[in-house]
Amino acid sequence: MRRDRFRANLWIVERPFDIVLFGAGGFTGALTAAYLARAAGPGVRWAVAGRDRAKLARLGLDVPILVADAADPASLAALARGTRVLATTVGPYVRHGDGVVANCAEAGTHYLDLTGEAEFVDRTYVRHHHRALRSGAKLVHACGFDSIPFDLGVLHTVTKLPEGVPLKVSGFLRTSMRPSGGTLASALSVLGRARQTVAEGARRRAAEVPPRGRTVSSLPGGPRHVGGGWALPLPTVDPLIVGYSARLLDRYGPRFTYRHHYAVRTLPRALATAAGAGAFAVLAQLPPARRLLQERLRPGDGPSPEQRARSWFKATFLGEGGGERVVTEVSGGDPGYDETAKMLAESALCLAFDDVPDRAGQLTTASAMGRPLIDRLHRAGIAFTRRS
Repeated sequence: MRRDRFRANLWIVERPFDIVLFGAGGFTGALTAAYLARAAGPGVRWAVAGRDRAKLARLGLDVPILVADAADPASLAALARGTRVLATTVGPYVRHGDGVVANCAEAGTHYLDLTGEAEFVDRTYVRHHHRALRSGAKLVHACGFDSIPFDLGVLHTVTKLPEGVPLKVSGFLRTSMRPSGGTLASALSVLGRARQTVAEGARRRAAEVPPRGRTVSSLPGGPRHVGGGWALPLPTVDPLIVGYSARLLDRYGPRFTYRHHYAVRTLPRALATAAGAGAFAVLAQLPPARRLLQERLRPGDGPSPEQRARSWFKATFLGEGGGERVVTEVSGGDPGYDETAKMLAESALCLAFDDVPDRAGQLTTASAMGRPLIDRLHRAGIAFTRRS
């Protein structure tokens, strides 16, 4: 049986599971469980967890079922103590996630989630980063479409550029996908909590030690005409995550700049996209409108297999530095669900079994796993390529 060493206390503890997937009864959780059932070899000890045993049993998987509830601290503590890696799909994380992170940080258990909520990312840093440093836990947020293609795509790009020089990277996303109820709930939660998000970001900046001798700027880009199309600002959690990776990794150079965009081909499409996003953001501020939007697509609902089969994404990165220029791409199929399930499952397998950097605390996929995870995902069908 594999063993984990607790860094702070220097004793050896044996755990029954390598990986536990919490929230496997939900839409994305079930897809992740199905992927793990295909990808995990016979030597991987893993289990599914959630609050409804019958729902988990209907998955039809030949793995242990653990009953736990995000509102039950004792059950979360038991989950964290019993596994080396705990991956959770239970969101919105700002409401349901803090207890899971706290118990992983305490138990020295590596933690993974799918959050796109900047407020949650910053809050857990302030509350749990130093505890995780002491226990040896890696706390890694945004291990799905938020934000692996961008975090690892930028890492893939900067490694093609000279070292020790200022670097500039621009990212451009094109995609076709349908949302699920869980995704809609998280988006509405983020947009409805703008003040809390700003406040948590300020608390993190006050608590975090900036990198010495290096500067990082990572933001949504401005609207512009580029490459026969139009690039719009993409105000998601992704540039925030890229910026945290750049602060943690010297490879990003003494001065690093990242700008994040959504790419469309025509000006009418750009105008329609901007207007739609603006209207959605305004409606999300109004409680009656939020309830009406949420009723259209409830958590647990999601696109059909046929709809997912027609979905795709392509993230293109233009990197410049030291007089050199490179263009890279990260591309795959259905980004919100099939590929997100793959990303989360492969991240869990990577943390459990691969030779990853010896770091602890709150990290990013680039700083916690980096090249081993890129290689895993590439073998699994998510392409990381260089165009020039």
